[in-house]
Amino acid sequence: MSKEYLGEFEELVLTMVGVLGEEAYGNAVVTAIKDRLGRDSNLSAVHVTLYRLEDKGLVRSTMGGVTNARGGRRKRIFTITNAGLSMLRTMKEARMDLWKLIPQLDITTA
Repeated sequence: MSKEYLGEFEELVLTMVGVLGEEAYGNAVVTAIKDRLGRDSNLSAVHVTLYRLEDKGLVRSTMGGVTNARGGRRKRIFTITNAGLSMLRTMKEARMDLWKLIPQLDITTA
């Protein structure tokens, strides 16, 4: 079985789904990326990434209720899975190990 890897944008979207919790849907992820990181992202790119993460089993989705504010349309709500949390932990640990090798970033002496 090959090890799954995430690209930088996949990791960012997965992280935002974890941050947003029950409020994680496409437009909320775009807004969170802009508000928290000052980075513009495309709604279509976020949707494609969310579906890719779902195919990988890192998030799951359910359909929210119909609202008048959305013209009777439902939104697809995403939640992070245990596999998604595990992936984020693994990536964090790998980065921390690498950062410790850079003397100027050594967090063990801070």
